Amino acid sequence: METLEQIGKNAKAASRLLGKMGTTQKNEALHAVADALLAAKTEIQTENQKDIERGKANGMHPAMIDRLTLTDARIEGMAEGLYQLVQLEDPIGEVTSMKKRPNGLMIGKKKVPLGVVAIIYESRPNVTADAFGLTFKSGNAVILRGGSDAICSNIAIVDIIRKSLENSGVTPDAIQLITDTDRKYVNELMTMNDYVDVIIPRGGAGLIQNVVHNSTVPVIETGTGNCHIYIDADADIAMACDIIYNAKTQRIGVCNACESLVVDKQIAKKVIPQIVDRLKQKQVEVRGDELACAIDDRIIAATEEDWGTEYLDYIISVKTVDSIDEAIAHINKYNTGHSESIITNNYAHAQQFLDEIDAAAVYVNASTRFTDGFEFGFGAEIGISTQKIHARGPMGLDALTTTKYIIYGNGQVRK
Repeated sequence: METLEQIGKNAKAASRLLGKMGTTQKNEALHAVADALLAAKTEIQTENQKDIERGKANGMHPAMIDRLTLTDARIEGMAEGLYQLVQLEDPIGEVTSMKKRPNGLMIGKKKVPLGVVAIIYESRPNVTADAFGLTFKSGNAVILRGGSDAICSNIAIVDIIRKSLENSGVTPDAIQLITDTDRKYVNELMTMNDYVDVIIPRGGAGLIQNVVHNSTVPVIETGTGNCHIYIDADADIAMACDIIYNAKTQRIGVCNACESLVVDKQIAKKVIPQIVDRLKQKQVEVRGDELACAIDDRIIAATEEDWGTEYLDYIISVKTVDSIDEAIAHINKYNTGHSESIITNNYAHAQQFLDEIDAAAVYVNASTRFTDGFEFGFGAEIGISTQKIHARGPMGLDALTTTKYIIYGNGQVRK
C-alpha cells in the first residue's frame, strides 16, 4: 500500500480533475462501472466468500454476516444504484441564486464539490460502490477505509472500479482504498487536513464517536438507529402488524430497522398479542414494561437500558403510554435522531407526531425501513446523517456539495 500521505496527494490531484469534469463524461464512466460490476459478479462473490468464512470462523453475529454478504441481488442493487445516478441531475455548477446589489455587483451562489471525501465504514461492502458513485457524480475524490471483516470484498470491488475508470479515460484515483487494516491508519486519516476536506463515518456507535471526538478534519456524523414505531389509539391494527413485522424483521442488521415499539394503552390489550404473534414467526424476543408483560406472557421484562438500545438483532422493546404526548416525550428522550413512525388514522395525531418528533425522518403509516437513499430516489446514499448541520437524513448528491459565491462586476472598487 502507498503511504497515506501519498494517497492523500493522489486524491487531491484527482479532485481537481473531477471538479471540472463534464456531466456526460461522468455519466458514461458511471454506466461503464455498473456494467463492470455486473460482469464481475462471480469474482466479487468469490472474494466475498473469503470474508464470510473468516467472519463465521471468528464467531461473527448472524446479523453482521448478513450485512457482509453480497448476494446476486445486492450486487445487482449496487449496479442499479449507479445506473440511477446516471439519470439524476448533476448538481455541480448549479447557480442557486443571483442578486444585483445597489453598486451594480451581481452576487450569486454556485454549487461545487467538497473536494476529497474520506469514508470510514464497517462490514457492508456494498457501501464501497455507493460511496464511489455519489462522490464521483458530485465531482469529489474518495478515500475509503473499510472494516477488516470485508477487506477481500472491498479490494475486489475497488479494483474493478479503478480498471473501469482507466478504460473510460478517467483518473483511477477518483477512488482509493486503504488496504492495510491497522487502526493506526484511521487515526492518521482523521488528521489529514491538508488533503481531506470531510470525513464521513458509517458503522457502529463506537466507530462514529471515535471519529467525531478525535478527528481534526470536519465530520458529517451518521448515526445509529434506535428507531421507534408508535401505535396510536386510532391505529389500523392489521396495518400496524404488517408494518412492525417488516420494520423489525426484513433486515435486522440495518440502522433503519425498528428497535422500539410504543403502544397507546387504550389499544394495548388488543394489539400487543397480535404483534407478538407476528414477531414470533421470526423468533423475535419481545421485552416490555409491566403492562406489556401482563398482557402477554411471552414478553419478558425490559430494563431501563432497553429503551435506548439499538439491538441489530431479533429483539424489540415495548413501552405502553397513556397518550400521544407521552409517546412523543418517550421517543424524543430515547431516540437517536434517525427514523420514527406513527400508525394512526387520526389526522391531528399524525400532524402532531410529524411536528414534534425530533428525527431525520418521520413517517405516518409506513415502515422505517424506507429511510434509504435508494428508496428516496437518490440512486444510493453516502450515509444517513443524524446531525443538523450541512446534511440530515439520507445523503445523496446535494449533501456532497458546498457552495461558493460568484461575483460579476464592471470595475467597482470599494469606497
